[in-house]
Amino acid sequence: MNSYQNEQLETLTMIRQHLDALGAAEISKLKIGIEDYLLFRDQVTHFLENHFTAICIQKCYQNRLSACCTKDGIITFFADMVINALVSDNADLDRLEHAIRQPADSAKCIYLSETGCGWNIKPVVCEFFLCDEAEKKAFNGNPDALQQWKKFKNAKQTYTWPDKIVLFEILERYFMDMGCKSPLMYLHYSPGLVRIRKGRHTEVSHSGF
Repeated sequence: MNSYQNEQLETLTMIRQHLDALGAAEISKLKIGIEDYLLFRDQVTHFLENHFTAICIQKCYQNRLSACCTKDGIITFFADMVINALVSDNADLDRLEHAIRQPADSAKCIYLSETGCGWNIKPVVCEFFLCDEAEKKAFNGNPDALQQWKKFKNAKQTYTWPDKIVLFEILERYFMDMGCKSPLMYLHYSPGLVRIRKGRHTEVSHSGF
């Protein structure tokens, strides 16, 4: 496996081990904490299905191009993995581990299988990636859809962009307080995002949930 695969596997394994060690009450608390985000993601999914499914099937899926699922090019946040683990069963996560170790297509994203993405809740970067051609086709002559997409992108920042305390940061801190450390904890280890966090003069404690 390459370094990208190792990072993905080590982080997924770490999250699974720590979730398995938590009691039912603590798991319930975490699930309640992500409910609003899951509702948001459900709204985004419905929007994309309504406006992009036909376009993407014709452009990428039918000819197996899958241009948005590039090899080792998918940025996954630590929180992406936690959220997906919380809504997945062991069989789902076993399949993800297998995909990391033995990708179905060596030229594409390790999580891309014959039936599509292996995640139940895709990484947020993947969900919000739209190629220029698809955007032009979907939004040309449809300003209402374009405006709604802009609203969704702004809403995404309220969960992921640490100019204030956000869910993705809270989830990282929660696991850090249990002794976890991962290169996917970008909100705590990416120099650019750390500078943004420091600029607000507030930090997250374990009590975030």
